[in-house]
Parts: sequence; structure tokens; C-alpha cells
Amino acid sequence: MKKTLAMLLSAAMCVSLFAGCSGGSTETTAPETTAPAVEESTPASETVTQITGTVNTNGSTSMESVMGYLTEGFKEVQPGITVSYTGSGSGAGVTGAQDGTCDIGLASRDLKDDETGVTQITVAKDGIAIIVNPENPVADLSVEQIAQLATGEITNWSEVGGNDGQVVFIGREAGSGTRDGFESITGTEDACKYQNELTSTGEVIANVASNPNAIGYASLSAVDDTVKAITVGGVAPSEETVLDGSYSIQRNFNFIINESTELSEAAQAFVDWATSAEASDLIAGAGAVPVA
Repeated sequence: MKKTLAMLLSAAMCVSLFAGCSGGSTETTAPETTAPAVEESTPASETVTQITGTVNTNGSTSMESVMGYLTEGFKEVQPGITVSYTGSGSGAGVTGAQDGTCDIGLASRDLKDDETGVTQITVAKDGIAIIVNPENPVADLSVEQIAQLATGEITNWSEVGGNDGQVVFIGREAGSGTRDGFESITGTEDACKYQNELTSTGEVIANVASNPNAIGYASLSAVDDTVKAITVGGVAPSEETVLDGSYSIQRNFNFIINESTELSEAAQAFVDWATSAEASDLIAGAGAVPVA
């Protein structure tokens, strides 16, 4: 019995030793998997039908900044379309749209009753800033005081809390949209006493910047730190106050379109894009107030 048990134990040990010396180890390999193909999406810009052509615009000098931003932004959407801008004043923009010398007229005012054959599309709103020289201590005026300064009823700055000095009123030439907007809002049509009537917003700003007794008006989008924009009735000109209507001296920036002549495909594409929400940030970046 003991001999039999010993033989069984000896056999079991041999089997165990044989298994350990065999050195075989089984390695499990995970099955290969293939990642599903990812379908690339087409960029939104590539879905836009590409158009070629030239669009000529002419008119308001106050819209120069807005047009600069819009044309640059539009170039990224439609690189085959060239949009040109000429600043000849709002009156010229209306006339150009009427006689077909430009594709799109630009006017920083609304159309008048006798300006027929064209229609306006409002692209943005703009505040007309009342500007004085930075050395002028006057910081706020009412619309009535501004009108009195413009018409010569008030001739000395001391009458409105400023230094003793003769008021020098500077503005734009007849036909300017900025002038039309200023005079219609302040009720000073044909009554302003201009020391200088200049042909661009930039010239008005430069003249006010160089004369401590000067006062003028300029598109809010064009005002820089060489002049001081005063508050009107306690309200500063800004995008927010123009949009909510609390700033009283404001006007529309308009595209003027001929009613009897259909726009070219390129011009229509520019109008559609410039008046869409896609262009709103660019308009705001130019200092104007988007309406889309």
C-alpha cells in the first residue's frame, strides 16, 4: 500500500515538472479592428455659388469706413467680385443711382420727395457726433443750444459755459447727407452760419482739431481722438444710444438702388450679403450700428 502511494506521488511530480519545463506560454492577441471612415464635411464657404464681376458704388463720405469693412469682408465670401467705392457725397450717390453711372448709390440720409426713380435700403444707423476741440471745456449741450450756435444766435462760448471766445461753426457742403441730417434734426435748414463748408467728414474733423473755438458735426464712425464728441442732452453718442433712440442726432446709412434697372448678379449678391446678419459685426466694427 505504501509502495503504491509512493509510486503515484512520484508520477504526479514528474508530470508537474514536465509542464513547468516545457516553457510554453500562450499569448492572446486582440482581433484587429478597422476604424470607420470619417466623411469630411464641405466648408460652408464652398457651398456659396461663386460669382465674378465688378460693383461700382458712389456717394456718402460718411459711409467710407462702413464700406471699407464691408468690401473687405465680402471679398472673403466672393473673391471673384470687386467692389469699388468713391466718396462724392450723398447727393452724388442718389444722382449716380438715378442715371446709372454707379451700380449702388450711397446716402447718409433718407431720400427726399423729389428724388424719384430710386429706392433706399437701410444698411446701418449712424449717430451724428457734435465735435469740439479737446481744449474746449464745454462737454454737454442741448439740441436747442447746438442750433443757436449753428445759426449765430449764440456767438461766444462763454454763453454756454465755455471760455471767452468767438464761436467758429464748421460743417459740410450743400448736398452732404451729414449736413442734411444735422440741419433737419436741429431745425436749422438754410439758417446755419458756416465759417467753412467742407467736402468731406475728414476735413471737418481736421478743422475742428486745429481750432480751439471750433464746433462741427461728423459721423460717429469717423470721430477720432483729435476731437471731442460732446454729449447731447446728457446722452453720449454710441452704438447703444443710437440703437435705442436715446441719442437724438442720428440718421440712416442707405444703399440707393435704381427702380427700373435690375442689379447685376454681382451687385445683388453684395446687397444681399451687406444687409444680412453675417455683416453685422463688420458694420459694428466700422463704428456704425447694424440693423440686421
